[in-house]
Order: sequence, then C-alpha cells, then structure tokens
Amino acid sequence: MVILVLNCGSSSIKYQVIDMEAQSSKLLAKGLVERIGLPEGDLTHKPVGKEKFELHQPIPDHTTGISLVLQALTDPVHGVIRSLDEVKAVGHRVAHGGEFFPESCLVTKQVQEKIRSLFQIAPLHNPANLEGILSIEKVLPGVKQVAVFDTSFHQTLPATNFMYALPYEYYQKYGIRKYGFHGTSHRFIAGETPKYLGKKPEDCKFIICHLGNGSSLSAIVGGKVVDTSMGLTPLEGVLMGTRSGDVDPAVLEYIMDNTGMDIHQMLNCLNKKSGFAGLSCSSDMRDVKAAAEKGDEQAQAALDVWTYRIQKYIGAYNVAVGGADAIVFTAGIGENDCEACEHVINGLSFMGVKIDPAKNKRGTVGIISTDDSTIKVLRIPTNEELPIARDTLEIVSKL
Repeated sequence: MVILVLNCGSSSIKYQVIDMEAQSSKLLAKGLVERIGLPEGDLTHKPVGKEKFELHQPIPDHTTGISLVLQALTDPVHGVIRSLDEVKAVGHRVAHGGEFFPESCLVTKQVQEKIRSLFQIAPLHNPANLEGILSIEKVLPGVKQVAVFDTSFHQTLPATNFMYALPYEYYQKYGIRKYGFHGTSHRFIAGETPKYLGKKPEDCKFIICHLGNGSSLSAIVGGKVVDTSMGLTPLEGVLMGTRSGDVDPAVLEYIMDNTGMDIHQMLNCLNKKSGFAGLSCSSDMRDVKAAAEKGDEQAQAALDVWTYRIQKYIGAYNVAVGGADAIVFTAGIGENDCEACEHVINGLSFMGVKIDPAKNKRGTVGIISTDDSTIKVLRIPTNEELPIARDTLEIVSKL
C-alpha cells in the first residue's frame, strides 16, 4: 500500500512516500516544501534512485504546496508512482491531541473539530496540521486520512508526573497538564533500543535524548513513557534552538513590566527569540560552536547551559526509571554531533557511564560507550515518518 506521510508546518510541508506492507516498508521519495505564503517558495523532491528535483515559484498556500508534491510524485522523469490512484492513504503528523487521542485515528469531521479545539494551546502547529488535512480533502478527495499525534505516545504518563501544582480546577476545566511532544520519534526509538540491548522491551529502562533544533527527553520503562521534558506545549524542558526551555514564570511578568511587552509578544520571545538564538549568535548549534571555537565567550556559555540542562534531566530521569540501562541519543544533534554528546556524558561519569572515543564517530549506530560502562550509551537514527505510515496502514487496512 502506497502511503503519503505529511508533516505540515506553518510555512512548510515535509513529506515521505512509503510503500508499506505488513512486515516491511520501502521509501519511494521524500521532500520538503518551504516558504509557503512568501513571494518565492521552494520544493525539494528526492526520489529514491533518481536525481533530486527542485522547483522555485510562489506557493501561496498548503493546497498549492501539496498539489506540487503530487505533481512531482507522478512526473514521468522524477516521479515514483504512475498515477495518484496508487496513493491509498495519507498519514498526518498532528502536534497536539490533548487527552482526546491516546492513539492514532481515522480523520473524520469530529476529529477535525477536536484538532481545531486545541488551537489555543498549540497555535504554532495544530492550525498547520489541520490545513494539511483540509488540503488533502481538496486535491485527493475520497482518500482515507489518518491523524497521528505527537502527544499520544506520552499518554502513559502517570498523573504524578503530568500534573502541575496549580489549582486542580485548571486541569478539570482546561486540560492544563504535561502532554509531551516528539512522540513519533520517542516511540520509534523506544522500539529500536531493546534490539541493541539484546533485551525484551518489557525488561528495559532507558532515557531517550531527542536533540535537535527542538529537543526533548523521555524516560522509558517497559516500552512506555513515565516522564518527558516538554509540557503543555513544546516550550518546557531543555534549551533549544529558539525556545527557552524551563523558566521561572515570574520572569515573564518582570520582563513585561520593564519592556511593555504583552503576553503574546512575551510568548513569541520565549518560542522564537530565546534558546541558542537568545543567548548567542544563532539558533543553529553549528554556528554557536563555530563562534565558541573562535573565542566567543557568550557562545561557549550557551553551549555550557545546553549541556548542563540535558545532564540535569538525564540525572532526574535516571531516578524516574529506577536506574537506567541506557542513554540514547537521536535527532539532528544527537545523531551527528559526537562531540556534544560526549560532553554531556563526560559530566555523568559519577554514574559510571563512559563514552568510548573510538566508537563515538559520526555515522556510528548502536552502542558508543565503553565495555565497562555501568549505563550503555547508544546513538540511533530516528525515523518519525515510519510510525505514522505504520499506524496509517493498520487503521486503513481494517476498514
């Protein structure tokens, strides 16, 4: 079954086309639409076994962007399918499912309305995710759609770990609690890690570090999440590219009183102007490292804050799982920046965890710790699209 997987952002569309079977999958193409709504948009289409195709033209909305993707998929030169009839289902990444969706589901009008009802607590993501669903209804009418929620995998959090110490009525009335994000990545890595440890999932306890421009950690016991760093929104947790991570809430009032910002401007600052971007020269860790290497003290300080925050969460999550078997690095930084991962682990030597420099090289997948390390350290590439395709196949196959 050919499945189109979409991850729609406010001005972008990431996609993969995967030929799915019950026990296997084959990637046919992947790509990215960027700069939607700007004067000049971009499409980068990467078909497996063929030359990359790029297109530069105005892309006014998501419907236009998805139409260009479908044209690329069926093009005689760089296409991967003969006609759109081969696309049997579309799986969508949806950021926030609240408590409505403990698992993936078929998209219906009722599901769309629940996604819409969460716009207020996921204003940067859910509107774009819903736009992708509505666009598919226009360009591929009748094709089944499945919503896969970032928050679903984290629904196993016990109340002890997801409740905020606020008046309980705010949880009852408004659903104010920790939800967690990057769920498809954490779910994929949670499934892969036991294979490298040579254990059954139910016998494993480990910590996943999904480190990229957006970063989150999770504590996994028996294949289920018991704690995670992101909260009601993706703003809570460790320092990120443009997000602040954990901040004393009183800081917001103090800044607003002194700058005249309103709450919307303040949240924009926390989401888009903080993290590496606020502390240093760039939101991209590669730029920050380059600046630090040239003697930029502020850049080095930003890297030190990033490292310490992650170490602190790993220490806390070692408690949460009752002693971890492993620490797993994944995502852009976790998979590619060996030095950053080593710095994190070097600060945890008191836990008996040690990196093996000979194993800790870019491209290495699997165990990168020394043989005598009390806690194993692994690097595993994530695949956020595959769980979406798997869920889509399972749900559509039952119809």
